[in-house]
Amino acid sequence: MAVAARDIMTGGVQCARVDETVTEAARTMRDLQVGSLPICGADDRLQGMITDRDIVLRCVAEGLDTTQAEVQDHAGAEVVTIGADDSVEEMLRTMREARVRRLPVIDGHDLVGMISQADVARNLPDELVGALVETISEFPSSG
Repeated sequence: MAVAARDIMTGGVQCARVDETVTEAARTMRDLQVGSLPICGADDRLQGMITDRDIVLRCVAEGLDTTQAEVQDHAGAEVVTIGADDSVEEMLRTMREARVRRLPVIDGHDLVGMISQADVARNLPDELVGALVETISEFPSSG
């Protein structure tokens, strides 16, 4: 299977800015119909990820004012990425080891796409999809 991450990723990813509010990020997620957003700095470099789960558990459940809270302060754990030219095997290994459902794809320092479980399911054989889903579903994940 000589396929690279860029071959199955979804391109055209929109970032939340580090100083964007959680409410703004949640609206963007709603409008894009996605469950997470990469967080980018002023230099457009990837700084982190925020998920719908982060918003609920770290903001709403804590009673924070999401119109004032900034995404950079409420993002999940350190972001795990994959290189655009890395193999699908490497991508699957990274997703399994980090137990993440979404993986930002970078080319150098540039964010060029995202790979989600849905991208994996659409593009890879069922046995690989099943193994990935089983592994990342064993423990709660922030990604």
